[in-house]
Amino acid sequence: MIHSKMLSFCKSSALVVLATGFSVWGANPTIAQEQLVRTLSVTGEGIELIPTSLSQVQLGIQIEGKTAEDVQRQVAQRSNALVNLLQQRQVNKLQTTGISLQPNYDYSDNNRQLIGYIGTNTVSFEVDTEKAGAIIDEAVKTGATRIDGIGFLATDEAIAEAEKVALREATLDAQRQAQQVLEVLNLQVKEIVGIQINGSTPPMMSYKESSRILASTTADFQTMVVGGEQTVRASVTLHIKY
Repeated sequence: MIHSKMLSFCKSSALVVLATGFSVWGANPTIAQEQLVRTLSVTGEGIELIPTSLSQVQLGIQIEGKTAEDVQRQVAQRSNALVNLLQQRQVNKLQTTGISLQPNYDYSDNNRQLIGYIGTNTVSFEVDTEKAGAIIDEAVKTGATRIDGIGFLATDEAIAEAEKVALREATLDAQRQAQQVLEVLNLQVKEIVGIQINGSTPPMMSYKESSRILASTTADFQTMVVGGEQTVRASVTLHIKY
């Protein structure tokens, strides 16, 4: 009988720890009851939309020819001209993203026949969106034969400010949720006993892929580039005593 009572007491003590998060093993029931802390945990989310102002552009040069040496020479010449242009336009974060040279085969009539080589060189850079279209057009006229894609993003300063706003909204959202739940139960908020900032989610860059190979680089044209918006998210968890 004594053994049975001890088991019963242990089980109830374990439940108290899980339900309240605080108990004293083997303590006097009256004292333990006074030390119980009732808490409610709520998580709020904040979302802030910000306009993008920068474009991340990916351009490439692709050349086909009879010999590997000739193809690589043409790729190098056009790549140098393209990089020089982009440096003159003072684009940001200019970097080479890929270089390749591979054989080109014809598989007609169930036979593989070497017909030449394909060489590519790709670069990426960032520039103000309002300048992106004109620079892309200049790049094509200079020698670029591929537009592999363009992405849109906000400045670091704009993202940092948006994160502050999103965190504030997340905190207020958590407070509103707690207030609504406790009001339904005729309970009141006493104090906030814990705060967990889950952080803000880095905004995903809005990306558009085109993968176009341009047949002509002499046409008279003007490309218009329009950016979109980025979403910044934040999450805050409040542990509230009631």
